Amino acid sequence: MDIIIGDMQFCMCAAAGWLDIAMVVFLCALLMAGYPVAFSLAGTALIFAVIGLSFGVFDLSYLRPFSPRIFGSITNTTLIAVPMFVLMGVILEKAKIAEELLEAMAKLFGSLRGGLGISVTIVGALLAASTGIVGATVVTMGLLSLPTMLRRGYDPAFASGSIAAAGTLGQIIPPSIVLILLGDVISNAYQKAQLDMGVYAPETVSVGDLFAGALLPGLLLVGMYLLWQVIVAILHPKRAPAIPAHEMGTRREVFIDALKVLPPPLLLIVAVLGSILGGIATPTEAASVGAMGALLIAGARLAPKGSILAGLPAVVTSTLAIICLIILTAFLDLRLGRENLPLAETAGIIAALLLFAITPWGIFASLLQLSKAKTLRPILDQTARVTTMVFTILIGAALFSLVFRGLGGDDTVRHALEATPGGVIGAVIAVMLVMFILGFFLDFIEITLVVVPLVGPPLLALGLDPIWLGVMMAINLQTSFLTPPFGFALFYLRGVAPPEVKTRQIYSGAIPYIFIQLLALGLLAAYPQLATWLPGVLYK
Repeated sequence: MDIIIGDMQFCMCAAAGWLDIAMVVFLCALLMAGYPVAFSLAGTALIFAVIGLSFGVFDLSYLRPFSPRIFGSITNTTLIAVPMFVLMGVILEKAKIAEELLEAMAKLFGSLRGGLGISVTIVGALLAASTGIVGATVVTMGLLSLPTMLRRGYDPAFASGSIAAAGTLGQIIPPSIVLILLGDVISNAYQKAQLDMGVYAPETVSVGDLFAGALLPGLLLVGMYLLWQVIVAILHPKRAPAIPAHEMGTRREVFIDALKVLPPPLLLIVAVLGSILGGIATPTEAASVGAMGALLIAGARLAPKGSILAGLPAVVTSTLAIICLIILTAFLDLRLGRENLPLAETAGIIAALLLFAITPWGIFASLLQLSKAKTLRPILDQTARVTTMVFTILIGAALFSLVFRGLGGDDTVRHALEATPGGVIGAVIAVMLVMFILGFFLDFIEITLVVVPLVGPPLLALGLDPIWLGVMMAINLQTSFLTPPFGFALFYLRGVAPPEVKTRQIYSGAIPYIFIQLLALGLLAAYPQLATWLPGVLYK
């Protein structure tokens, strides 16, 4: 009898040793079955916590940090930038500003061979720098540009690939939601790795560091996309024909249309990115400026010209007030409660208060115009939905990671990475391959919040640069968005593409851009300075 009991205990201990791996497999099965991600994460965690308790291999003390962690996530000033950037992107989408950008750029480049593809890539980069939402960008450009490109004789595969690839630039070009989430997760992982190594005064990594690190690789990708499109236009002109110049209008008309449409989004991008990279504002503060700027741009587009109180004068006045506030903040110390203020700073504080009092005028006018156009409610609804999804997944991922660590998952991941052939390089390749495959089935939010906290500390403990690793992961996730047969960008495009465009053509059109992104990933691996140089110049 004692032998039987001993054998049973041995079997239970052996089974308990595999609970962390079984937990990951069970989660993947739930996600493949189509269950909501947030509830799959939390449900899997609770089920395996109970199993671990029954086997005696899980300690409930691992769940004590759960409530403080949720409170910390909700009050995290960095993550407050997420709803602000989402709001900015949704406003630009719903106010039809993306449509105007596409039309203006198509007229500007359409008379060149491959010009429509070039215009799609440039607009994709501009939308990426002002929205950061992949799905919205792909759907918008698919609805507006794809029918035009097909009507003008463009090869369906080339047109589809150009749109899908341009839409994924929102993953890597800041400000990007994935970079905000990655910045927070990488920062926590970097501090944990340093503490595990006995460094009790750990360095930190900010979202601004990751934004600066991703800027050059993002621009490199845009340049490689444009180079490929020019090569196709030269070698295969029938795949990307030019539009007759007389159909585009006179050169003067084209430039006037471009000057009407391009400056507001460009000014918004410069204000948001410039304030972050220049150290004038934190990402959260810049996100609020971006949301208000997008609101004012939308209000200016919709405002009736003759109305003084709720029309264009109100929007322009508030816009100028915000610009003046940013300039004052950059050159003067406007903090209150100090003694013996210099005369210049006293005058600056008074001017800032007056400018701040003017700002709500244009904001209320813009809200009124959006309400009249029946776009305010959809904007608020979509912003609330996306924000709720992100934070619900965040809560589920927090519970999942706590239970996974309680079952010994940290040690399993660390031993697996240490046993990988090739040392540090082999470990990085293995993690990138796993994230790439997971990108077929999971959204970038789930991968960022679930996988990165598990593999980040062991990788960073091997001596990797956190900024470089974060940018590598962002480009990797972007590549998985394009890869057949499960790439999310391809699904988005398939949903809005005309029936005559076959799924096979969409897939084949994306393949060259996948190789381009893999080449960019290889260049970044070979030359980490592409990601580390700019943060070093700006912040160190």
